Amino acid sequence: MTPITRTLIPCALALLATTASAGGDVCEITARLQKKSAAFERKEEHKVNVAVCLNLTDEEERAECLQEARIAFAESRELAQEQYEARLELCDKLGGGPYDPEIDPEDFSTVIDNPYLPFPVGAFWVYESETEEGLETIEVTVLAETREILGVECVSVRDVVMLEGVPVEDTIDWYAQDDDGNVWYFGEISFNFEDGFVTDIEGSWLSGEDGAKPGIVMLGDPVVGTTYRQEWLLGDAEDAGTVLDDDASVVIDFGSFDHCVKTADFLPPEPDALENKFYAPGIGFIYETKDGEDETVELISFGGL
Repeated sequence: MTPITRTLIPCALALLATTASAGGDVCEITARLQKKSAAFERKEEHKVNVAVCLNLTDEEERAECLQEARIAFAESRELAQEQYEARLELCDKLGGGPYDPEIDPEDFSTVIDNPYLPFPVGAFWVYESETEEGLETIEVTVLAETREILGVECVSVRDVVMLEGVPVEDTIDWYAQDDDGNVWYFGEISFNFEDGFVTDIEGSWLSGEDGAKPGIVMLGDPVVGTTYRQEWLLGDAEDAGTVLDDDASVVIDFGSFDHCVKTADFLPPEPDALENKFYAPGIGFIYETKDGEDETVELISFGGL
């Protein structure tokens, strides 16, 4: 990096920060900063990949390695641009202000009785999905344990994913409901398995740590067209949703359901990932489809409601 570049980078960042402080579009500026950060990470990764290739003594193998590194670098640039555009699209839907929800513990309760996402202690749901790897089973259970996050007492919900009967993910999610009936998502701890052993806790996050903030997973009044953040940890947890329908009908093997809420859930870091989810009154989540994929997630049993 040249001395001029070293000078220009902090100046550019300072200018963006000043613009935001002066009332600029904080959401758009945040997206631009994320894009710049990704560019630095992408270049550093490319340098390492090239260095690895240069240490191959076989000329043909070295050339192939360098070509793969160039392709990976180009693909990462393309993805970064798509992520940036997806974030800007979300900014247009949410407005340009900063995301900083005011959390007053007095406004929240562990009684989660939103008709589209009820979480009474002891309730459970079981889902199935036919994937390319095999039959995936998802078991969701509301536990008696609670956890305090940002001063809010949150309900613990366990989510176990099994592939052909073998656990691949075991997660505890934390939720609370506000006085308006909105169900808020405060974080999760996720254990990922391979061959029966925990490999990592990727995907875990907690409101109040590393800049993470809670979001809404189900509105108290799901108005069609409303877009909302479901979780917020830049680069890791940026899920958002939009209400598409408040009177949808769904027919699955388990049964027929009317007056359902349909949402489109999306994640800017994964621009091609779009999930359409359906929630039945008095039951909760019942069905999911994914754009461009044949895989679905379907409710096969529930109880405790």
